[in-house]
Amino acid sequence: MSNYRRAKIAGGTFFFTVVTHDRTPYFADESAIQILRAAFAKVKTARPFEIEAIVVMPDHLHCIWRLPTGDDDYSGRWREIKKIASRQLDPVTNLRNKRPVWQRRFWEHVIRDEED
Repeated sequence: MSNYRRAKIAGGTFFFTVVTHDRTPYFADESAIQILRAAFAKVKTARPFEIEAIVVMPDHLHCIWRLPTGDDDYSGRWREIKKIASRQLDPVTNLRNKRPVWQRRFWEHVIRDEED
């Protein structure tokens, strides 16, 4: 396991890349995109944040989020979005009681200025 440290900036703006497990093209189907959209909406209701931009491709997505002032927990939001979507995208669990829908990690980049 690497010693990767995530950037924690309260109220920050972040660019994310999130990939499906084994690059499975879950989001080639419109119904799966609707499931993902509902997961985002549910999490945004409970833990607000702004989606500045999002692009969903069959096996991954990119998005830019702006967190509320004083809040730096994007990891918790991603955990909930993935969990909610996974329950509907793949009802079968593996031996570890996990649904292999997503890669375990995601990539983030802090947006520091307009050029970024």
